[in-house]
Amino acid sequence: MALKSNKDQQKFTKDQEAHAYREMLLIRRFEEKTGQMYGMGLIRGFCHLYIGQEAIVVGMGMATKEGDQMITGYRDHGHMLACGMDPKGVMAELTGRRGGLSKGKGGSMHMFSKEKHFYGGHGIVGSQVSLGTGIAFANHYRENGNVCLTYFGEGAANQGQVSESFNMAAVWKLPVVYVIENNRYAMGTEMSRASAQTDFSKRGVFFGIPGEQVDGMDVRAVYAAGQRAIEHARTGKGPYILEMLSYRYRGHSMSDPAKYRTREEVDQIREERDPIEQSRRRLLERWKVSEDELKAIDSQVREIVNEAAEFATKDLEPDPSELYTDILHQAP
Repeated sequence: MALKSNKDQQKFTKDQEAHAYREMLLIRRFEEKTGQMYGMGLIRGFCHLYIGQEAIVVGMGMATKEGDQMITGYRDHGHMLACGMDPKGVMAELTGRRGGLSKGKGGSMHMFSKEKHFYGGHGIVGSQVSLGTGIAFANHYRENGNVCLTYFGEGAANQGQVSESFNMAAVWKLPVVYVIENNRYAMGTEMSRASAQTDFSKRGVFFGIPGEQVDGMDVRAVYAAGQRAIEHARTGKGPYILEMLSYRYRGHSMSDPAKYRTREEVDQIREERDPIEQSRRRLLERWKVSEDELKAIDSQVREIVNEAAEFATKDLEPDPSELYTDILHQAP
């Protein structure tokens, strides 16, 4: 699905373009390394890669201010890196080591960072929507001016708790932006086969929640839409829905061969709409950045990722006593 170009997309400065390029490239290289390590048996359990969708979290992150929160589902490594969580801690959590951000107990889907205002990583489909609405309610109650970015996929949009959350957020005009990452295939079913209304930006119409479709493969479009939506929520006007039209290059998870689509389809998206390649071309053509400068950025990013992988394989596993920490005990 193609969108008309928006003049807002042209407002990126050279520094913004370079920042977005580096952040998207970090996520891409990190996820590629994650896939390699999973294939080697160093990462086990569930693992959902974010390759292809990098522009969404990077563009939205650029539109936030300090204090704004983020919560998402299980395809979450990109979100963690975009909000500044340590790549070593993320990778060590994937390999189940004590230096992981959840001390090796959470794995791919369950990492948190109070410092970075990241509230997970959630494995239950759609559960983060009600939780993110609750975070927004806390912001509203405290009058702290913060906005909660609540990410979920087009497949999760059909969950009942999503509609319940929309209703509550609209009634109380909560400061929440619902970011629907529409990568077209949910767990493996093309969206038109599972959703009667495939324009997910309209899912809030019944509740009076405004929404818009965004080219989620163009970081400039994401940034511009993010600014509008966050300003709407922050100024007391209530929730806003952004449907990010995107595409994932890998299967639903590392165990998914993705036979429900053709290799030609994936290759065409990569060639015509890849978010990182679009940014790279703009840096070369519009901002006259040299190939050597871009190679240097890639080299720096690869070094960060390689260091994270080395740390995640050499760090010690958690002591068995760690099983009994971070547990909520209820008094009898």
